[in-house]
Amino acid sequence: MKDLFDVAGEPTTAGSALLRAAAPALRDAPVVTRLRRAGALIIGKTNMSEFAFSGLGLNPHYGTPANAVDPTRIPGGSSAGAGVSVAEGTSEISIGTDTGGSVRIPAAFNGVTGFKPTARRVPTDGAFPLSYTLDSIGPLARTVQQCADADAIMAGDEPKPVQEFPLAGLRLGIPQGELLGDMDETVARVYAAALKKLEQAGARLIDVVVDDLRASMQRAAAAASISSVEAASIHAPWLTTCADQYDPRVLQRILAGTQITAPAFIATLRERHTLLAVMDARLTPVDALILPTVPTVAPPLKPLLGDDALFGATNLLTLRNPSFGNLFDLTGISLPVRTETLPVGLMLVGRSGSDASLLAMAAGIEKEDFFL
Repeated sequence: MKDLFDVAGEPTTAGSALLRAAAPALRDAPVVTRLRRAGALIIGKTNMSEFAFSGLGLNPHYGTPANAVDPTRIPGGSSAGAGVSVAEGTSEISIGTDTGGSVRIPAAFNGVTGFKPTARRVPTDGAFPLSYTLDSIGPLARTVQQCADADAIMAGDEPKPVQEFPLAGLRLGIPQGELLGDMDETVARVYAAALKKLEQAGARLIDVVVDDLRASMQRAAAAASISSVEAASIHAPWLTTCADQYDPRVLQRILAGTQITAPAFIATLRERHTLLAVMDARLTPVDALILPTVPTVAPPLKPLLGDDALFGATNLLTLRNPSFGNLFDLTGISLPVRTETLPVGLMLVGRSGSDASLLAMAAGIEKEDFFL
């Protein structure tokens, strides 16, 4: 379990020094209770970006989990240890949270599968929040079926075999534009090869335009991001008295949320509500979008430690593709692609509420031999 979930008898630190002396939780979070009832053995907690507020996985308080494929590189965040644990085989399934890609990014960088359900399908009670609006809880595992089983249990459903969606006739949307920009050589090569293989298997590739809606969402949240504003509210009791206990990089993003007025934030949420409906209609002609989870392989850790500008730019680029799904209340899954060097994540993104069909598509694609 990511260390922002309450597990009875264990402290919940959320990767922070501020909660280092937190009292042990009195009861399990609902998702933990449901997993235990289904027979899951909870073996430990995984480290994370402080308060889940970074896509890179660095933690100056408790140490940064080493990438499972190359320990000189970052694990991805914020569910950093969750991705490493599954990739190394410490656990069969790890549970993380995803507010802007925090399940799918470590899945991509460590070569495992990570599923982000539609927000609100899985109860977030008993999990230290980052954003009430954007938080979702999802599993990381070796296979789509394992992710589907854990997801069903956490959502209060019965797990069942995923019926693979046939590739022949599958309509895959290609989001031409910014989401396909800035790919490194490895990711670009793998993405092109994956699309070619899927097309040869009978999938239809259809160009989809989403940059205009992304730009509208960015304008709506220009004063401060939704996650920053809601994090500022959550952390308000500590910001004036305990600021020196935060990772400065995390504190900076939280403080940005204090600069927006209540009327402006409400206007942002209302505009988002309108844009969700427009995006849903835009995605109707396709079964799912397909794009790289992250446009690069896992970056080296050392240069990021002392360079705030590089950290900020890398964090934004790493979060760019997966956070698109959170902002528009979509569901998504990152599938690992085999390479000769570092793993690459291939992400499917589906309409809000299409979780079951997205998992079925992912199971069909998983069978192709370029996937681990």
